[in-house]
Amino acid sequence: MTTTLTRGKAKRAKRAPEDRYPMRRGPLGWFSYHAGMFFTRFFSAIHYRGQKYLPKERPYVLAANHQTFVDGMWICSGLPKEQQRHFSVIAGADLRHRYGAFGRLMLRVGRAIPVERKGGSAIRGLLTAKRKVDEGYILLVHPEGTRTHNGKLGDFQNGAAFISKKSNVPLVPVFVHGGYDLFSRHMKLPKPRDPVTGKRREITIVFGPPLLPWEYESVGELMANLRIWMEAQESQGLPDASE
Repeated sequence: MTTTLTRGKAKRAKRAPEDRYPMRRGPLGWFSYHAGMFFTRFFSAIHYRGQKYLPKERPYVLAANHQTFVDGMWICSGLPKEQQRHFSVIAGADLRHRYGAFGRLMLRVGRAIPVERKGGSAIRGLLTAKRKVDEGYILLVHPEGTRTHNGKLGDFQNGAAFISKKSNVPLVPVFVHGGYDLFSRHMKLPKPRDPVTGKRREITIVFGPPLLPWEYESVGELMANLRIWMEAQESQGLPDASE
């Protein structure tokens, strides 16, 4: 029996990254995903704009600003139902050890492809993510690479545009409004109500018109246009929920 268990572990360890990722949610991951969306809708208010821009066919790449631990959960819930099971996200591999059980759970909830943040391992992670897109997955990438420290856009890395260009699939820009006030990196727990007014926090997820990689000569040009759209969204502030 011991030999059988050892062989099973060895087989899992030898599997290539493209076979192991994206991570499976499993029962606990699915429960956490649905519970998280229930509490989001019950204690705060979440709205979606621009869903008409989402491609009817997959695969495609989503590129979003990064305000909270749960941006991916909110964005996934805005996709068509039939596409949600093909959702995955690039996430920092350090979630495993920096945030303990919570970080490991977030990797499963997001159906993550863990990627090291620097060095050759980061490139290998991007190539694994590209292969998953080629297989038909919808991939979420946060160009900032980490959650915002002050609610503003940070510097961008070109991973989202690189995968979109190399896989020749649409790059859909996404902007998360209001998440920083609800659950920033400086909070241990979410704050779904404004402490002054007592009103529920408003979160709005905006999907923009797809950027088509074949219309751009380079990854840099594609990335520059993504940045322009993101900055325009940031300057507009939180959209009116009544729109």
